[in-house]
Formats: sequence, C-alpha cells, structure tokens
Amino acid sequence: MDTGMRNPPTSVEEVDLDVLEDTLSFYIRTINLAVSRDLDERLEGLEVARGTGKITTLLLVDSHPGIRPSVIARLVLKDRSAMGRLIDQMVGQGLITREVSAADNRAQELYITPKGAALASRVRTLVTTQSRDFFHFIPDDEQALLMDILRRAYHRIVTNETKAG
Repeated sequence: MDTGMRNPPTSVEEVDLDVLEDTLSFYIRTINLAVSRDLDERLEGLEVARGTGKITTLLLVDSHPGIRPSVIARLVLKDRSAMGRLIDQMVGQGLITREVSAADNRAQELYITPKGAALASRVRTLVTTQSRDFFHFIPDDEQALLMDILRRAYHRIVTNETKAG
C-alpha cells in the first residue's frame, strides 16, 4: 500500500533539521555538548573535570587574587547558591581558600593554594590544546572571526546580567 510517504531516515545525512537548520541556538547547544564531552575526557581524573564553572573559577582565582565569588558568579552566569556550592567544593579539594575581605567584612575574597596554582597551570595548557585540537577543521581566520562574534555576545550577555542582577 503506497501512502505517498517517504521511508523514515536511517542515517544522519537523511535528516532535515526543520527550523533548527537556521537556528543559532541549536548549533551552540549541540557544539557545547560535544566540546564539553571532549574536554571532560581530557580532564579525566582532575578536580575540575565534569560540570561547569570550575575551570573558570580556578583560572580567575589564580589570575586575580582576592576576587570575590559574586564577580565570578556574574562572569559564569551562576546564581549565588550554585556558586557557593562550587566554591565549597573547591575549598574542600584544597584548590582555593576563602577569606573575609578586609575592606568589607560582609564580602569574601578567594585565593589560590599551591595545589590550585599547579592545577591552574596544567589546565591552561590542556584547555588551549583541547580548543585548538577540537576546532582544527576551522581555518584560523574563521576562528578569529567566530571568536570575535562570540566574545562580543558573551560580554553583552554578562553586562546585561550584571545590570539586571
């Protein structure tokens, strides 16, 4: 019996993505999953593997001694409670320390430990190598253009989140 319908797709190449084909958010979410999976494989066994915000927190605390958790939270788009849990975990792992700010006793400041600094150095190399390897098929000039676009979008989102929060 011929219903006039095509056979269902049996391979990825046969699938029409419908409106998703022209939707930036679809590609960003999908690529994010693939990049995260690849990065987690490379970071396997390290304290910063799996989850979001740990790498950024580690690197920012290492680069900016005394940075406040609220500043990092705004940069990684996490709420206070999620950021608090992440910091508690990293303090417990001996990667960072938390101190009361001398300038404002209501605020906390974060500092890297020797263990955290060693991990930050290792992670910087792994992250830059992973990014280069993962996106090797995109020419350097196109990567630079994409980086410029994404950097501007990120800064606009963070700036708007900061104003709203």
